[in-house]
Amino acid sequence: MNSAINEPDQFVYVNNERFRMFLPEGDIQKRVQELASVINRDYAGRTPIFIGVLNGSFIFFSDLIRRIEIDCEIDFFKLSSYGDAKISSGNVKLLKDLNCQVTDRDIIIVEDIIDSGLSIDFIKRLIAKQNPRSFAVVTLLYKSDCVKIDFKVDYIGFPIPNHFVIGYGLDYGQKARNLRSIYILDK
Repeated sequence: MNSAINEPDQFVYVNNERFRMFLPEGDIQKRVQELASVINRDYAGRTPIFIGVLNGSFIFFSDLIRRIEIDCEIDFFKLSSYGDAKISSGNVKLLKDLNCQVTDRDIIIVEDIIDSGLSIDFIKRLIAKQNPRSFAVVTLLYKSDCVKIDFKVDYIGFPIPNHFVIGYGLDYGQKARNLRSIYILDK
């Protein structure tokens, strides 16, 4: 893999495959600020719990939460549906549950990418059992062409085509999460 320190390279190689620059770091950071501003406005006077979905969302989550100006709490789910593949197995497993109580609380799920929607559907059903006051989803990337579940995504960073992407927390066999920009598989 090319060094993440020397970004922005137009191309990086991961697992012997070439990826080209898709979303530069500056564009991502600008959009994260815009999303945070809208959330700050929408949740003024409330104390939501931001719940990150590990491992992929950790960088987006970190950048977003540092721009949140309202009182808030944080927690994390860890799910598995990909393994080391480029396509979701469709089989969502809970690897780490929440430590917080969500009953009568405002919940904001933070995802790196929504493609099939199966992970969000899994989380929504899990949280609904605990009767939250509200439930919202913020995702950095949204593949609308792939979504198999009908649900509302409240805050979308970037709609993207149905292509495999890496960087900014998104991995390929656990590699490339540390890239500051997002790269798309170069066919």
